[in-house]
Formats: sequence, structure tokens, C-alpha cells
Amino acid sequence: MASNNVTSSSLLGNVTRYEDVKDKAKSKSSEEMGKQDFLALFTAQLQNQNPLEPVKNEAFVAQLAQFSQLEALTNMQTSLDGFVTSMSSERMLNSASLIGKKVAMTDSPSMLTSGGTVDGSIDLPMGASGIQVNVHDSQGRLVQELIAGPQLPGTMPISWNGKDAADNPVPTGMYRLSASAVVNGQTTTVPVNTLSTVRAIATNPSDGSVSVEVDGGKTMLLADVKRVGL
Repeated sequence: MASNNVTSSSLLGNVTRYEDVKDKAKSKSSEEMGKQDFLALFTAQLQNQNPLEPVKNEAFVAQLAQFSQLEALTNMQTSLDGFVTSMSSERMLNSASLIGKKVAMTDSPSMLTSGGTVDGSIDLPMGASGIQVNVHDSQGRLVQELIAGPQLPGTMPISWNGKDAADNPVPTGMYRLSASAVVNGQTTTVPVNTLSTVRAIATNPSDGSVSVEVDGGKTMLLADVKRVGL
């Protein structure tokens, strides 16, 4: 009579051990584990459940719901990554129309061309009883001082005609405008917003942000551009 002494190991020889799959999944970091790992663990758990105490319906449905949620989140992440990449490319292409135009930059050198002017503005939320604007060349030398009287609260436009204190035209080049204002009897430095020509557009691959590069090599985020001129 043939022997019926069959070991448990031979009966389970083709069944994946839950412990083996679990240990393999634990060896991965949380960032590396994905839906395939979850499915492998879930399948191994079903294969190795106790026949006398099978997984309850509620637990089975709950784990299926977790798997469906993981699948949905993975697909959503993939879609969002593609959307961000697409939007970044679209913003860069749309921003290319700014090349050659002027944007307002704070405390940035501006290019003066022959016969041209350097235009800008100063924000004075509390007004001022007096304004002084100094013009320096690329070497830091003072070439002109502009004086203005009392100013009401708001934005004060300024314009330098490209001439020095002796009313002689200065050479073409980069010039920086700085200003001080007398507010409530106190002299304080105030930022000057000057218009600089956009020379290039760049995008940051890490976050998709778009920046503009102007004369002098200074850059600023497109989101920080408050004014665009011709």
C-alpha cells in the first residue's frame, strides 16, 4: 500500500511564503515600495492564510480598497508630473514674448543707449518732503544728482536724461540709480524700480519656475514681475 506520509513542505512547495515576501518588501525604502510590492504581499497573505481562520470579508475588502487607492494615487502622481512638465514648457514659450521688452527691476543697473533715457519709479506709501536720486556708472562713480520736492503718497515716476552734472551726455553703458527720501523728518533709503531689457528666459527643471534675465545679467522670477514696458 502506498504511503500517504506527505510532508507539509511538499504540499506548500509552490506557495510563496508570506514572510519571504514581507522581508523582501521591508528591505526597500518607503519611496521604492509601490503597487507591485503591495500586490505581492497581498497575494502571499492569501496563499498563506490559515484554512481554519480565513481572512474575513471585511479585511479582504479593506485591503482591496487600499490597493485601489494606491493605484489611483500612483496614476494621479504620474498625471500631475506630466501636467507640471507641460505647463512649465508652455509658460516658457509664452514668456519668450518678453524678450526685447522692459521689465521693472528693483535696485538693478540699467542700460543707457546713446541719446536715450533711464526710466523708473519710487514707491512712497507715506509720501516724502524731499527726494534725491543719485546716478552711478558701472565703476561706482557718481555722475548725476536729481533733486525733487515734496511728493504725495503713491508711486513717483523718475527719468534720467543720460547727462552728467555739467549737462554733457555720458557714454553708453550700465548705470545704477539709488534714492533717499525725507519721510516724517527722517532721511531713509528707498528702492528704485528701473526698467531693464529682457535678454533671456530660463526655466528651473526642479520646480518648473520661469525666470527672466535682463541687462547686466541679473535675473528675477517671472512671478515677481510687476510691470512690463516697451
